[in-house]
Order: sequence, then C-alpha cells, then structure tokens
Amino acid sequence: MDNWWLYAVVALVVIIGAALLVVPRLRKGRESEPAEQVTKPEPPASSATAVEEAEAPVVEAPEAPEVVAEKPAEPVVEVPEPTVGRLVRLRARLARSQNAIGRGLLSLLASDKLDEDVWEEIEGTLLAADVGVQPTTVIVDRLRERTRVLGTRTAVELRKLLAEELTIALDPDMDRTLHTEPRDGKPAVMLVVGVNGAGKTTTCGKIARVLVADGRTVLLGAADTFRAAAVDQLATWAHRVGAEVVRGEEKADPASVAFDAVKKGIDAGVDTVMIDTAGRLQNKAGLMDELGKVKRVVEKHGPVAETLLVLDATTGQNGLEQARVFTEVCDVSGVVLTKLDGTAKGGIVIAVQRRLGVPVKLVGLGEGPDDLAPFNVSDFVDALLGDERDAKVSG
Repeated sequence: MDNWWLYAVVALVVIIGAALLVVPRLRKGRESEPAEQVTKPEPPASSATAVEEAEAPVVEAPEAPEVVAEKPAEPVVEVPEPTVGRLVRLRARLARSQNAIGRGLLSLLASDKLDEDVWEEIEGTLLAADVGVQPTTVIVDRLRERTRVLGTRTAVELRKLLAEELTIALDPDMDRTLHTEPRDGKPAVMLVVGVNGAGKTTTCGKIARVLVADGRTVLLGAADTFRAAAVDQLATWAHRVGAEVVRGEEKADPASVAFDAVKKGIDAGVDTVMIDTAGRLQNKAGLMDELGKVKRVVEKHGPVAETLLVLDATTGQNGLEQARVFTEVCDVSGVVLTKLDGTAKGGIVIAVQRRLGVPVKLVGLGEGPDDLAPFNVSDFVDALLGDERDAKVSG
C-alpha cells in the first residue's frame, strides 16, 4: 500500500486525457446541428375581430357552369306580300314589252296615212313580239276594219282601240282561277310540270309563296328525285314560308314520293299539296309513262285539282312545241309563264293560249321571291300600253 499514491497519479492522468479527447468532439457535434427556428407567437386577435370572423358567412367555391349544347337556330319564316295588285306594282318590269307592242303599235296606228306599208309594219311588230302568225292575222284584220270605220283617230281613241283588240286576243273569259281549295276533307293536289331549265323548281317555291300569301296552308312533294339539287332547292323555298317538304331517296320512284306527299298532306290537314315533277324530255313515250304513273298514283287519294305547265317566256315560239307535248301527256289546266320581264316579246302570252288552248294563270316578272303574279288580262294590257297620258301620239 506504500505505492498507492502512484496508482492515484496514473488514474488522474487517464481521466484528464480522456476528458481532453471527449470535450472537443462534443463541441464540434453541437456546431454542426441546425439551429432551432424560433417562431414568435402571433398576438391574440381582438374580440371584435373574433366576432366578425365567427359571423362571416362561409363562402363555397362556385360550381363549374353546366355546359348546354346550343340548339340550331330555327329558320326565319317569311310573310309573303299579298298577291292582289302585284301585276300593277310590277308594271315597270314590262317596259321592254311595252316598247315592242304598246308604244310601237300606237305610233304606227297614229300615222297620217294607214297604207299597206304601215300595216305590214304593224304586222311585223306583232310577229316580233311573238304573238304568232294566226293571232297576228286576226288582230291586224280587226284593226284595219275598225280604224276604217272610226275615221278620225285621237290618242285616246287609238289606245282604247288597241286595248280592246289585245284584250280580245288574250281571251278574258278563260278560267284563270287557281283551284287550291280542299274538298271533302282532302287537300287540293297540284301537279307542276315542265322541262328542266324553265325555272320549274324555283317557280314551285314562288307558287307556294303565292298560296301562303293568299291564306293557304301548303305541303310540297319533291318528286323530281333524279336531281338532288332540285330537292334541296325546293326544301329551302318551303322552309322560308314554314311549309313542309316530303322527299325520298335519290332516284327513288317519283310516283311513290308523290303518293307519300299527298298522304302526309291529308294527315296534316293542309289546304294544298303541290308536287314538283321531273322535267326530263328524252322522248314523249318516257315522259308520258312517268307523268301518267304519277297522276294515277296520286289520284288514288282523289282527283288532281290543278296541273300547271311552267314555260320560259324567253324561248318564244321554240318553246311551244315542247309545251304541246306536255298538254298531250297530261291534262294541263294552266300555264305559268316565267321570265316575262326578260324579253321584249310580251305577245307570247297570246301565242301560248292560242296554241295550247290553256289559260296563262301566273306570270313571272323578276327574280325576287314575290315576283310571281296572278295573271289579269286588263292589268296586263294596261301595263303593255301604259297610261293614256303616256301614249305620245298625236290626235
């Protein structure tokens, strides 16, 4: 035990050495650790603020708007202008015809001496206006006799004389009524025939406007199934006046479409069903077969009230032969003369009636939708001759 102090010294050295090794390592570890973030506490909210927050309504996030598919716009239905007086309002469109017939004839009749040369000019004027040979001969013979009896000829007398002769030539006693009234609870059926190119489909649309303007309800049958463009065109015209169209597949049987159209018209209770027929004219036999079949099938529902033949006035005498074929194929009851404003040959009205024995019931005087007018003899003659004060002839 004498060396205890030696053991104490060794122990003390060991303790001091250990301390010198451990303390620097602990200090280094503390410096490498991230410092703690000290967050300052927010001041407590005032009592007023707390009350406002408690009373504030809970605002919910707005819901996404519901997506609604837009409906296609409804077609605008037009109201056609009344047909009464249309021919009078459109008299300016007959200016070219007026120059050919009216003023030309008045000037010739007012000549100081009505010799053979003047009468030949009068005859030539009528022929140039497409009056036709036979009607021209009748008119000239009557004018010769009446001017001889009258002796003196004032402007008023000449105008009255010519108006009377043109009126007689136009045969005012012909029935020009459009038979479109329903009978026995069934709609009146109207067939529209004519060659392609005469404006037949457009005229069908305009006729529909005439009927609607006169208070009729109309349904159209697109039986010209060999021309898809004609079907679409007819549908466009019909929708403009709120009329329905019955159509079939392309190149479908026209008679089948016509039958379905009339049946639909009966079920819908409309006043008039109008059928737009094909206008092909390869040969008379083929045309007769097709139109004959359409008529027979339609008449299973009831008789056809009206068969209108559409003619282009600008074709003149050349178009009358084609027109004659249609009158032989089907019982044409009236003529629609289109493009009358585009020709100086207003006398074609006389020629058509004399050649076909069928009255002109409607005339087209322009490209506007309402430029189709019911034909009235006195209004037409007045339009051709102009007012009495416009007749610049000396008496």
